[in-house]
Amino acid sequence: MRSTLLVTGIGELTTHDPQAVDTARPAAAPEAAALVVADGRIAWTGRAAEAPAADDRVDLGGRAVIPGFVDSHAHLVFAGDRAAEFQARMTGSSYSAGGIRNTVAATRAADDTTLRANLRRLVAEMARQGTTTVECKTGYGLTVEDELRAVRIAAQECDVATFLGAHVIPAEYADRRQEYVDLVRGPMLEACAEYADFVDVFCERGAFDEVEARLILDAAKDRGLAVRLHANQLGHGPGVQLAVEYQAASADHCTYLDSADIDALAGSSTVATLLPGVEFSTRSPYPDARGLLNAGARVAIATDCNPGSCYTSSMPFCLALAVREMHMSPAEALRAATLGGAQALGLTDVGHLEVGARADFAVLDAPSYLHLMYRPGVPLVHSVWKNGARIV
Repeated sequence: MRSTLLVTGIGELTTHDPQAVDTARPAAAPEAAALVVADGRIAWTGRAAEAPAADDRVDLGGRAVIPGFVDSHAHLVFAGDRAAEFQARMTGSSYSAGGIRNTVAATRAADDTTLRANLRRLVAEMARQGTTTVECKTGYGLTVEDELRAVRIAAQECDVATFLGAHVIPAEYADRRQEYVDLVRGPMLEACAEYADFVDVFCERGAFDEVEARLILDAAKDRGLAVRLHANQLGHGPGVQLAVEYQAASADHCTYLDSADIDALAGSSTVATLLPGVEFSTRSPYPDARGLLNAGARVAIATDCNPGSCYTSSMPFCLALAVREMHMSPAEALRAATLGGAQALGLTDVGHLEVGARADFAVLDAPSYLHLMYRPGVPLVHSVWKNGARIV
């Protein structure tokens, strides 16, 4: 016999309709809302006065409820930090992909216990800020053994695991690029495929070019694995067009786009995943979110939490940046950070609170989701629920 929970006293309930076309309109239901949880899923939503009876009841005292954030781009299996690199950027040095190799050295030297503890620390940090679904990439091992342990840890500790052996060319292969590409698309992919939900490639200057990216994407597709790409972060390049061609789940970063890129994304199922924390941390231009949305492209927002280019775990911070710097409306930003992230991961039961969705939601110490952007930097998350159980 299943147990039911009535959550009432909701001042504003944001559910999101996955089928909605107009993402600019307010996403909130009327005041005095309620929801019912059964077996870890949403069983009913509506006006509190019409709520059905339930076995247990929680009164939120007029607080707002939103779907849990879906962080669809994060690099959490690593050791060490790169605070010195951040300081250098803030005093005039430009960002490049080369700093990744510093984290590779530290990660290779760390044991599994250290890597797992650091990942758990960051996932808990994310949860305290309202994130209930986390994607985690590898990419700081770059040997078969180190990528295998990274993807195994990611799969065990996070909701979605992505194999990113094609992050950069490691130092020992600097003069043997093709050998490393063959390693990634051969033995490394073979070892990691069992644990990976996606295969990713950093298609960028300083990382992997179009020819190399195609070889790895083809190998992933041959194994029946879904793909995603780091695309157009450091300059205009082929990444976005490749993502669309390969029907990638997402093209991530999209910092430098031309009209053809925007049109390609708008005409495809590939989600443009924007990472405004990176632009903040690297003093780079912000992506053209307004252009993407106006063209009809699907957009997600994620943190890109990593020790180099963006060491934040805060989705609320990224929402504030999206509204202030990328000219998204508050409703568009919230949708991108919840339902958009779910779409970027191919998940249909998170990122919204329609009947049948997982009961993953955050309760805010505020009357409306607008306060997430209206009061940047303020810890507004009161409690967090995942699969119907309170985790924060």
